[in-house]
Amino acid sequence: VVPAIEAEGLVRTFGEVRAVDGIDLSVARGEVFGFLGPNGAGKSTVVRMLTTLLRPTAGTARVGGHDVVTGSAAVRRTIGVALQDAAIDPLMTGHELIRLQSVLHGIPRAAARARGGELLERVGLTAAAGRRVGTYSGGMRRRLDLAMSLVHQPEILFLDEPTTGLDPTSRQALWEEVRRLNTEYGTTVFLTTQYLEEADQLADRIAIIDAGRLVREGTPEALKGSVGAPTLRIDVAQGSVETARVVLCAFGPDRPAREGRVAIGLDGGAARVADVVRALDGAGVVVDHLELDAPSLDDVFAEATGRRLEGAGEEL
Repeated sequence: VVPAIEAEGLVRTFGEVRAVDGIDLSVARGEVFGFLGPNGAGKSTVVRMLTTLLRPTAGTARVGGHDVVTGSAAVRRTIGVALQDAAIDPLMTGHELIRLQSVLHGIPRAAARARGGELLERVGLTAAAGRRVGTYSGGMRRRLDLAMSLVHQPEILFLDEPTTGLDPTSRQALWEEVRRLNTEYGTTVFLTTQYLEEADQLADRIAIIDAGRLVREGTPEALKGSVGAPTLRIDVAQGSVETARVVLCAFGPDRPAREGRVAIGLDGGAARVADVVRALDGAGVVVDHLELDAPSLDDVFAEATGRRLEGAGEEL
């Protein structure tokens, strides 16, 4: 079976900067694929190449079985795209923008009217469809952008940071719509995000990108399992941090932690917490607080890159 999306040795340079540095990808049809990484990692550049908006400097990519360079027109007929910085005319209404998108895709007027009404209802914008988009909230604009990307019933949907800046309620609503698209229609979804929870909840598989290179790839569970031991985080007095770190090295590998806290991957898990506390007490270290967390995608990112994803998980 031909993958929905495949890339080999994909490179994009801007002057001397290699924004994307030799990426290989394969996304199966009907899969929700999460592309996770910090700002500036190269996520949006990859999406722009896969959606024919940016020509690769080197390497090849095929979307829906079509080459993104030589078959760009066929790729565009196959995909829907909701970009992070989508240009939406604030003076047009929701109805007008959906209708315009239908015209651009050559959809007959009657079919476009029915399809537009269905999509606006699906994303919860029926009541606001006659209002100018400039009056919409950020969440409403994101939902309208999603509806516009679905006008021509694409096989493959690219969502670039779809929930950035949204409140929790709007974010949850958009997650539910993405799940529904995938389960009811079999739509392949390529989702870029910097939110760990989003990738964990939505994606069948995840690739982590950092500085233009893929550093990890797999299912959320497999990635978290690869980290190994759960993370034990302990708050201690500022003057005791180094002593605590020396004591803890006997119980597992050091992990990134914010100031005033030490963290390790605790070999043996919960059964060894009491041993840790006794060892710290014997060294004169007072424990203010401790917590034991199962491995997370933040731990996966930290192990792969040596730092935590900004704005996610624990602050450093």
